[in-house]
Amino acid sequence: MISQIIVCLILGYVFGCFSTGYLVGKIKHVDIRKYGSGNPGTTNALRTLGAKAGIITLIGDMIKAILPILLIRFVIFPNAEDIQLFTLYTGLGVVLGHNYPVWLGFKGGKGIAATGGVMAAFDPLIIPFGLLLFVGVVAITRYVSVGSLLVAVLFPIWILIRYPGNIHMLVIAFIYMALAFIKHRSNIKRLMNGTENKLGQRVSIDNKEE
Repeated sequence: MISQIIVCLILGYVFGCFSTGYLVGKIKHVDIRKYGSGNPGTTNALRTLGAKAGIITLIGDMIKAILPILLIRFVIFPNAEDIQLFTLYTGLGVVLGHNYPVWLGFKGGKGIAATGGVMAAFDPLIIPFGLLLFVGVVAITRYVSVGSLLVAVLFPIWILIRYPGNIHMLVIAFIYMALAFIKHRSNIKRLMNGTENKLGQRVSIDNKEE
């Protein structure tokens, strides 16, 4: 199993290193890492490059999580008994690649869109619950970061409900959650200080957040 897990992590990481937001910015002759929050994720693409760029980044980051999982499920390990576990490890590789892409000096996004793609590919039943939670929280608070963090919290809760007693999968789900909170440290600090940007606020490309 160890060798299979390594294959899953490596394949996921390779796909995760594809930085949609960075490439979208480059097409517009903008290095997205130099503006807004400085990370090449969906929210920063939305705030610095506009809605179209944000949507493209969101879709691209979700697809790059779904594709390697499909490869693992149906091509590489089609008959594996632990395929759900391998799915989680593949997705974890994607999120690590997204958050810490080697070709961008290990400075990537915050992994929420990629995590969302993993959750959808892992268990499609979670999609309506995750969407309702994210959209509802963001609609009420106007904070994308709050919605993102609560979706990350949903993952281990979902594993507890759908796969009771599977400690291995639960631990991995908690790792996803931990990665989300680690990458959102600055957002959490701004939320506590009351300085977090709300949905709809544009960030000037002349400034970069601390």
